Amino acid sequence: MRFAAIETSTEWCSVAVWRDGEIAALERRAGNRHSELALPMLQSLAKASELEAVAFGAGPGAFTGLRIACGLAQGLAFARNLPVIGISTLEALAQESGAARVVACIDARMREVYYAALEKRAGRWHELIATQCVAPERAPRPPGDDWIGCGNGFAVYPALRMARMKPELHPTAIAIAQLAAPRLAAGEGLDAAFALPFYVREKVALTKEELGRA
Repeated sequence: MRFAAIETSTEWCSVAVWRDGEIAALERRAGNRHSELALPMLQSLAKASELEAVAFGAGPGAFTGLRIACGLAQGLAFARNLPVIGISTLEALAQESGAARVVACIDARMREVYYAALEKRAGRWHELIATQCVAPERAPRPPGDDWIGCGNGFAVYPALRMARMKPELHPTAIAIAQLAAPRLAAGEGLDAAFALPFYVREKVALTKEELGRA
C-alpha cells in the first residue's frame, strides 16, 4: 500500500509517504506557512498518481492547520477517488513518544490545553481520559505513576508538571502514517466527503471582556 500522511495541527508542517511499510518524511517549522509548504513538500516525496489513500492529522489542534490538512487530503483524494482517514493528533503525539502510557497535552491557547490520557494495548491506543479542551489546573490526572507527559502544554503550563515529561514532542506525519496503515489495511478509510477535522473546541478567540480579565 502507498499512501500520504499530512500533519499540520501545530507550528510544524509534516508530511510522509508510506510505501509498503517504509516511510519517507519531511518536516519543518512552518509558522503560518503550512498552506504554502505542505503540498510542495509532499510532491517532493511522491507523485499523486502513485497514492492509494491519504491520512491526515484530524485534530485537535490549531483551527487553520486542521483545515489545511483536511482540505489537502480531500483535494488529493477527490481527484482519484481515494479513501481518506483522519487520525487523532493526541494519539499521534502518544505514538511519537515511544511509551505505552502517555498523557498527551497540546497548548490550545486562551489558557486551555487539548488533553487526553492514552494507553497502548495490543498495538492500539485506548483513551483512559477522553480527549478534551480544559483549563490546565482542571486537567484530570490518570491513576498510577507510570505515565509520561508529552507535548508543548507541559512547557507552557507549569501546573501540569509530571515526574516524567517530553514537552518537546509534537504530532508528526510519521506517527500519523504508522497509525493509519493498519486501519487503511482493515478498510477503515472513508470517502473524502466524510473527512472532517476534530476541533474539540469551537471557540477561536477570547472576547474583549475575557481579555480584560486575563
